[in-house]
Amino acid sequence: MTDHRSTRRALCLAALACAVTPLTALAQAAFPSRPITVVVPYPPGGANDMLGRLIGQKMGEALGTQVIVDNKPGAAALLGANAVAKAAPDGYTVLVGGLATHAASPNLIKADYNPLTDFEAIGLIGQAPIVATVNPDSPYKTLKDLVDADKKNPGSVMYGSSGNGSPLHLAGEIFTEITGTKMTHVPYKGGSAHTLDLIGGRLHVIFDTTTAAMGQIKGGKIRAIAIGLPQRTPDLPGVPTFAEAGFPQWQFSAWYGMFAPAKTPKDVVAKLSGALQTALKNPEVVDKLRGVGVTTASGDAAELARLVPIEHARIAQLIKTANIKAD
Repeated sequence: MTDHRSTRRALCLAALACAVTPLTALAQAAFPSRPITVVVPYPPGGANDMLGRLIGQKMGEALGTQVIVDNKPGAAALLGANAVAKAAPDGYTVLVGGLATHAASPNLIKADYNPLTDFEAIGLIGQAPIVATVNPDSPYKTLKDLVDADKKNPGSVMYGSSGNGSPLHLAGEIFTEITGTKMTHVPYKGGSAHTLDLIGGRLHVIFDTTTAAMGQIKGGKIRAIAIGLPQRTPDLPGVPTFAEAGFPQWQFSAWYGMFAPAKTPKDVVAKLSGALQTALKNPEVVDKLRGVGVTTASGDAAELARLVPIEHARIAQLIKTANIKAD
């Protein structure tokens, strides 16, 4: 009787194991089984929002699920980044971040997250060069014109930015450092107020990202005088590079990446990374991002993981050297 019961128990356990194994495998393979939220730490309607929505849509198509974009602007992009850092590490909440969320803002403002340890890299989306822009009627036709004017009257040339420590501010600080000028930085509280003042002639120059400036350039509202690329872009064939303009030592660009909360399962990160890589090969994505000056990257997670600590350290040193303070 004991042997019979033991045998029956063994058979039941074996049957249960057989039933559980495929269910476990099915659960692991089920991601995604519900919509994914892509957090964009900027307001709706801007270039960063467009990028997030475009990438999110194509990733959703690749994964066979709906992707919802959640705009969480505020605190120099820290608010949205913190929301993702504190989200459940299940792959259903991801961040479109970059230079601001992982290098500039955390080095300038006390962040509630650690950009080096609180995220898993999904993949690098792309890079956008900086473009020096002036008012269409500005007497400054070249970068040298700006430098000469400021050296003749130190501090007379004003460059605007979207805030202290923003990529625009950092780009301007690098330019003033390598040129030995005393150009005056005029920080704004985000949004497009700095661009409106450039259009209105109240600023002399902005060192802006192409993602933000390209539409205004093509619309004739502002004029580009130099772009931070190794060679000229077909989209702005008449605009020289910083090197061609006489400043080959100037090196700076904005970059964008996608992140998940730390401890997200590796297989989930791999699926998200694969979907991102598929999205970045889509001709529509390539064309639309190229239209705002973004050169698409591979979407590889390892590439982004290598970039973040390098950029974090580089921007930290720049902020310290230039003695940049928060607004």
